[in-house]
Amino acid sequence: MTDKLLEIDHLTVRFKGARTVHAINDLSLSLGPGETLALLGESGSGKSVTLKALLRLLPPKRTEIEGDIRVGGTDILRLSGRSLQRYRGGDVSMVFQEPALALDPVYTVGAQIAETVMRHKGVSRSEAMEVALDMLKRVKIPSPERRLQNYPHELSGGMRQRVMIALALACRPRLLLADEPTTALDATVQIQILLLLRELQKEFGMGVIFVTHDIGVAVEISERIAVMYAGQIVEEGTTREIIKDPRHPYTRGLLAANLHDVARGERLAAIPGAPPALETRPASCSFAPRCALAGPDCRAGLPPVVTPAPRRRVACLRADEAVPAE
Repeated sequence: MTDKLLEIDHLTVRFKGARTVHAINDLSLSLGPGETLALLGESGSGKSVTLKALLRLLPPKRTEIEGDIRVGGTDILRLSGRSLQRYRGGDVSMVFQEPALALDPVYTVGAQIAETVMRHKGVSRSEAMEVALDMLKRVKIPSPERRLQNYPHELSGGMRQRVMIALALACRPRLLLADEPTTALDATVQIQILLLLRELQKEFGMGVIFVTHDIGVAVEISERIAVMYAGQIVEEGTTREIIKDPRHPYTRGLLAANLHDVARGERLAAIPGAPPALETRPASCSFAPRCALAGPDCRAGLPPVVTPAPRRRVACLRADEAVPAE
């Protein structure tokens, strides 16, 4: 019996079409029960693809997946039919970035939560509606009895996201996947949703993977951070380690590009260039074309993974040089 809630070993995801896209390249990751991990990186780094691979939501005819994904010891890539249906929403649930697109516009929010509970728990409709009402109370929606009868378009953005969280947690999953759930919300509502997620995570004792490109959000919600670039994890550690002692040049660049640390009139530090197109599988450091520390050896092959501490890793030849001077 494994002591890990989630184990991803050498995951590779390719999309086939007019051109091949190597979206995820040899990604390995683990998560313990009750842990919260933030996947941090800019757009196109493979964060959302990783979450969709965990739920087997990628289009099967256009996607090639290699590697191993296990949740509680179960091989997810071998699931099919009813076992896959029970896994989605039962063992693992997802909160999507835009709830207006994820929720069905022709059913009330109460009916949508109740349907999920009936399918996974086998209870009556009246019992499922009681669970739906309880979940709306837990996510702190005002007048929850009335909101059960509302359609998604009748709710504000923040309320829809609370409904999405209630729907995802209605069957008490062991692992929650949150794909930038606060991106479309204003700052006040954003912090409310983050605090709510943190509170519910502690109450239910579930593991959480939180995808974001906002370092402030990652610090607020997570115990650990994994930094992604070009479909690979380039650095991983505790939140404190990543913020206080970043080793990878890309991580340092993300931390430097922070509006809160820029004085009025100063130029915002930005990482030059753009992420690679990933039409070919990386054969060397993907960040080298944008890195000020890159040398010929960085372009000669894939960087080694340095482990300066337990569950701490950096994929960089210049990991020691990347440490900022005190």
